[in-house]
Amino acid sequence: MAKRIEVKDLDIYYDKFLAVQGVSMTIQPRSVTALIGPSGCGKSTFLRTLNRMHELVPNARVEGSVVMDDDDLYGPNVDPVNVRRQIGMVFQRANPFPTMSIYDNVAAGLKLNNKRLKKSDMDDLVERSLKSANLWEEVKDRLHKPGSGLSGGQQQRLCIARAIAVQPEVLLMDEPCSALDPISTQAIEDLMLELKANYTIVIVTHNMQQAARVSDTTGFFNLQGVGKPGELVEIDETTRIFSTPSQKATEDYISGRFG
Repeated sequence: MAKRIEVKDLDIYYDKFLAVQGVSMTIQPRSVTALIGPSGCGKSTFLRTLNRMHELVPNARVEGSVVMDDDDLYGPNVDPVNVRRQIGMVFQRANPFPTMSIYDNVAAGLKLNNKRLKKSDMDDLVERSLKSANLWEEVKDRLHKPGSGLSGGQQQRLCIARAIAVQPEVLLMDEPCSALDPISTQAIEDLMLELKANYTIVIVTHNMQQAARVSDTTGFFNLQGVGKPGELVEIDETTRIFSTPSQKATEDYISGRFG
């Protein structure tokens, strides 16, 4: 299921404002790629371009290319909705549908995509998705209770279960642990390490220890100043980025000299 993404010379605009410029990288399948950097440098903006979520902002556009296994995600006949089915997203704050049960939260994506399954098949898929998110044992006896009644960490895992229920190839995670306590954070990190066996995962994080723990590859974003576009300074194996980065700006950020 996991797929490789090739990004080449990507510029991201909001109307006439160039928000991020000149990003080129290869995101490997069955791995975790972490994006780090100071606030406002374009990490989350770039992440959203991978499944065209940024287009929900009026006048947003890109130049350059984003190709997933030879398919141009910005091709003239490509439906952004289909892109988002293939490339799921988990946001900074857990966002289960508040009026829906745990079961219906997981099934929601399938129903929105007009996938009609027999009740037994839907039951199996909900169970499989919750098990994949390491949540089944905690909720199997209250599937029809509201998802909003779960703890913060459980809600985030519910959102991950909802994302993987539609069987995407790629999972994008925008600071998925920033609002969680250390125990819940560890549960999400352990889950990422398990999920990468089947998915391509890209995570934005301000927690450099987290990037070092869970990612195979790390990209460092920065910007030259206020009003300037963000840019990818370097991307490499995580062990190398955190031990011998090739750019001084990366070393300064990792060592805490700025950011």
